[in-house]
Amino acid sequence: MSETEWRDGGALRNYPRMTNSTRLPKPTPGSAPSDQVPLAVAMMLGFCALAPLIDVAAKMASHTVSIAQVTLARLVVQAVLMAPVVWTMRQGLRLSPAQWGWMGVRALTLIGSTAAFVGAVRVMPIADALAIVFVEPFILLALGALLFGDQVGPRRIIASVIGFGGALLVIQPNFALFGNAALYPLVTAVFFALYMLVTRLVSRDSPPEVMQMLTAALGVLAMAPVIALGWAWGTPELQISNPPGLVWVQLLGVGLAATVSHLLITYALRFAPSATLAPLQYLEIVGAVFFGFVFFGDWPNTLSWTGISIIAASGLYVIARERAVARTARTGARAAPRP
Repeated sequence: MSETEWRDGGALRNYPRMTNSTRLPKPTPGSAPSDQVPLAVAMMLGFCALAPLIDVAAKMASHTVSIAQVTLARLVVQAVLMAPVVWTMRQGLRLSPAQWGWMGVRALTLIGSTAAFVGAVRVMPIADALAIVFVEPFILLALGALLFGDQVGPRRIIASVIGFGGALLVIQPNFALFGNAALYPLVTAVFFALYMLVTRLVSRDSPPEVMQMLTAALGVLAMAPVIALGWAWGTPELQISNPPGLVWVQLLGVGLAATVSHLLITYALRFAPSATLAPLQYLEIVGAVFFGFVFFGDWPNTLSWTGISIIAASGLYVIARERAVARTARTGARAAPRP
């Protein structure tokens, strides 16, 4: 499913991460060598092209198997693929009890965002669902202000309100057609905003590769009792089945596309500051529209296009304001006299 990590660290902006001598060096914001920026942009474009395929595979598979099975497959494949990466880079898994706890919370929020989005794209056009999820940066601003005391100026608040208005334009026709499923992308956005806030905490002490592997592994463990209860209660959406071979390929595609796209954006952020890459994330909607039309014949209507444009414009404005605020803060820090 589509998760803007921007989908596993991409929306962390300039929050600090633990460094590790066995990993590629991550430049500080504004310090990336100019010859590395094109590589980072290429990786970001690769992410934007690949990430919608997560949604395509999830939508296809969800017509045959349960939402729980699609979610579980995404986690299992990611854990299996990331384990040799962590082992090859010789990254340790020694975490404090508090870190393990936060990593577990991160896994739960990832499960929530994944399951809600799979439920949405099962019936909704992928581009419409993704556009609604793009209100996540606005929710992240609000939660950051409430939980961390982040300063949010009036212009960013206005941009967020306008962005939510754009989301309503996308939700309205889908709600008329699909009912409550049109609200699932908002659930995804809330869960993913919480996911990013938890990531903000644990990323200071854990490499992103370790975070991805452990989050997926803990997510698998967390889903085991849920699936067991699904069997006991006879709840179809919480059960695992043995589908035809093509569906297994689709489930593998969900996890494979998610893992590779997440790695692309993780490494892109090591070669260029997030302020340079963040505006490119909205190109993902282009891929979502293209693949949605090619595979499912979906095309956003005029109202949805209007909402998508408003959400993208508001998000880009928020990014521009954050860049301006960060630039002002750096200028003020340089100008401040030494004590």
